[in-house]
Amino acid sequence: MFKGSIVAIVTPFKNKVVDEKALSELIEWHIKEGTNAIVPCGTTGESATLDYDEHYRVIEITIKTVNKRIPVIAGTGANSTDETIMITQKAKEMGADGALIVAPYYNKPTQEGLYRHYKMVAETVDIPILLYNVPGRTAVNMLPQTVARLAEIKNIVGIKEATGDMRQASDIIRLCGDRMAVISGDDFTTFTLLALGGKGVISVAANVIPRDVAAMVKAWEDGRIEEARRLHYKLEPLNQAMFIETNPIPAKTALSMMGKIQEEFRLPLCQMSVENKDKLKNVLINYGLVSK
Repeated sequence: MFKGSIVAIVTPFKNKVVDEKALSELIEWHIKEGTNAIVPCGTTGESATLDYDEHYRVIEITIKTVNKRIPVIAGTGANSTDETIMITQKAKEMGADGALIVAPYYNKPTQEGLYRHYKMVAETVDIPILLYNVPGRTAVNMLPQTVARLAEIKNIVGIKEATGDMRQASDIIRLCGDRMAVISGDDFTTFTLLALGGKGVISVAANVIPRDVAAMVKAWEDGRIEEARRLHYKLEPLNQAMFIETNPIPAKTALSMMGKIQEEFRLPLCQMSVENKDKLKNVLINYGLVSK
């Protein structure tokens, strides 16, 4: 399941609560557009500001709406091992196909602490696990040697690698081989990572243009390298626009401009500046996603 174009789906809000109708409609759109799997309650899903009931409800809606048509990989990570186990176990009971587990944030564990954290979760909850390394948010970098140790655990089967460091990604692939599916965690690195032996992307841009992200990965898989390269360069202005401000602010703003969700965030995230919003709209206009 850890391959292809996997969307880190936004969590739509309306009047300060989860907009369940909009979420279900987004999921149906993604399946129609060719998205290969869905991650609810990741970073892009604003998991940090969902309470437990909301977190579980978003996962539940995603599982029920998908109805086994594509895999659902639930975001279940926390900075406490016990809490991570609790959320992961709940996701498994609801029927999630896998779990995306971010490295514990703020605590700044050692490499041994990271190893023991993931080992404990994997041994406690029998579900396929995708590690998530994003030091820009967690303040800790999970090194390739640690990933290789974790690859020995049978249900730890992949990693979302979001350092943007292709040498580190290359080292993981070299050390782990077929034991670990390496997935891009940054849209701009997807094409490069595929060339190194990566299996796909957990994408922010796919929230806005799922068809092209899926088509790029599929073109690579089919050996149509020039087509994959063409789509990479077509997507690049949109990839950059998704990070004009903190993710998921631009993605949700773009979806609002496209008429798919309300432009609503949970504090401390807030609306884009007028200047950046204009820049984002121009990118969407040039891509043909909205009209002038």
